Amino acid sequence: MKVEPSQDCANGQKAMARSRFIRFLPLVLAACAVASWGPAQPAPSEPGLPTQPPDASPRELRVLGGRTDYSLVTPKKASPQELPTWRIPNVPSAAEPYYAPDNYHIIAQVQDPDAVRAPGRSSGALTWIFSDDGKTKWRVNDRGQDACSYFFPDGKRVIFTSTRDHMDFPIGNWSDQNNYPQGAELYISDIDGGNRKRLTSNAYYDSEVSISPDGKRIVFSRQVDGALDLYMMNADGTGESKLTDTPDWQEGAPFFLPDSKTITTRAWSRAIYGTKRPTPMTIFTINVETGERTQRTHDDWMNWAPYPAPDGRHYVFVRPLLDNPSNWEIFLGDLEGGEPVRLTFHDGFDGFPSISPDGTKMLFTRSEGPGFMSGLYTYVMDISSLNIGPKP
Repeated sequence: MKVEPSQDCANGQKAMARSRFIRFLPLVLAACAVASWGPAQPAPSEPGLPTQPPDASPRELRVLGGRTDYSLVTPKKASPQELPTWRIPNVPSAAEPYYAPDNYHIIAQVQDPDAVRAPGRSSGALTWIFSDDGKTKWRVNDRGQDACSYFFPDGKRVIFTSTRDHMDFPIGNWSDQNNYPQGAELYISDIDGGNRKRLTSNAYYDSEVSISPDGKRIVFSRQVDGALDLYMMNADGTGESKLTDTPDWQEGAPFFLPDSKTITTRAWSRAIYGTKRPTPMTIFTINVETGERTQRTHDDWMNWAPYPAPDGRHYVFVRPLLDNPSNWEIFLGDLEGGEPVRLTFHDGFDGFPSISPDGTKMLFTRSEGPGFMSGLYTYVMDISSLNIGPKP
């Protein structure tokens, strides 16, 4: 497949936007993030269902299946260069969205008044599932503060990060490697939040979690004594092993390619963290069976939040514009080389991209507020024309 690069027309916000960007950096934006200690035995499952707010879908509708109702959403071009998009209605501010195997439902961290929240904030985030037309939505977790989450490929279970069992710990900051929330644990549950089971047990932070397409492996990030590394375990929480052991590289955001043995990940240097803006980040692929690591980006710039396409060749990622670092855009990269192709054209923040299993839709988060990364909402882009779906 060949995709022609678009012209980079968005040249910039003025000094006010640039100063706003500087104020919010150095951001690491743990497209989830960080820590734990030693192998842990999974806890017994808890059968109870989470509480639901009044506007949640009734229990009989908390199931997967269906397709987008285009009478409720209308894909439109936000700019001449951008493919058609729509903002998902009836869902509060949210981030880090990922599609279910049905290419219709989404799991994400959603701003929720019942979540633990930092001082000065009106709410924190809890894990929700909702459809990409806003027709259905429900909570998976009802307490603590949550970060990354992901569907198992069977469509029956999910995995998520939460501080629900350590609500007495300091709240921390998901966007600062020096202050990540400690006591964040990994949990699996049914898609309605029932039969919840904790997989880790520690006073550190485990996050940035995803599942292999064959459903056999869980990969995640852990921070121990400030060092971020990747870990892996079986789908039931057993057999935990350390995948990377790099004193300086801070790895995170691991996601499997279709072969279930190769992951994409991003990393920054612990030694220079906070000394350059934006934080330089490098994208790698790693074979989880051999440990072989291949560097995929080779510049001294931020290359953040990579997510592989189902064709096994392409990936989406985030890069601030060189001539306007306050403008973060999403690009399509190619593991076989070549210049990335810009996909979003919006002054401000576009981030947290992911691709549906069939390769036809890209989820991402767009800032609609007055400040950098304020007013984050979930968008869908029709990328069917890119032809990056599963290959025979």
